[in-house]
Amino acid sequence: MGNISIITIIIILANVVISYKGFNDYSFFEKYKFHVGAIKNGEKIRLFSSGFLHVDMQHLIFNMFTLFVFANAVIYRIGETKFLLIYLISLVAGSLLSYIFQKNNYSYTAVGASGAVMGIIYSAILFDPWMKINFIIPGFVFGIGYLLYSIYGMKKQNDNIGHDAHFGGAVGGYVSTLFFAPFLFQKDFTMVLIMALPIVILFVMKKLGKV
Repeated sequence: MGNISIITIIIILANVVISYKGFNDYSFFEKYKFHVGAIKNGEKIRLFSSGFLHVDMQHLIFNMFTLFVFANAVIYRIGETKFLLIYLISLVAGSLLSYIFQKNNYSYTAVGASGAVMGIIYSAILFDPWMKINFIIPGFVFGIGYLLYSIYGMKKQNDNIGHDAHFGGAVGGYVSTLFFAPFLFQKDFTMVLIMALPIVILFVMKKLGKV
């Protein structure tokens, strides 16, 4: 994993400070969480601020540890500034996809950095599709499999996991990484296409009204 970068520390600290504030201040948490009804009423800041709030310490630690594990794989290849942009783009993309899928559910709420973190994971996998997840699973298999599972979760809607935010974050990470690192098209165009398959599947299913 190497040394942790300054920008990764800043992101983690921002999440810790804002989440801790939310743990201890109910009105703060309610004001800045993702809430479809409030967003429809003009509170667009929630699309961004919700990505720095967490339900509890376990939720926070899991997301930040996952970010820590994958951050350097992206930073090493394109630097801290583009890494930060991918993180923020993925965060917003996750919120936007949640809004698109939940826009008629005015009471829908969500918090967490999972969308942003998933964008970093998908970015890291694009740079190294054969990286090992859990010491055994090839990165691209994990990435595609997780997004297919997310589509299943979005369709069933029988748990409290923000599958749409995870998927949106991955899309944000995929698109922004290819924008900042177009050399990936030449490096392994086939893998770039393969990793787009879940995105295409979701788009088709959405068009057909299947999800």
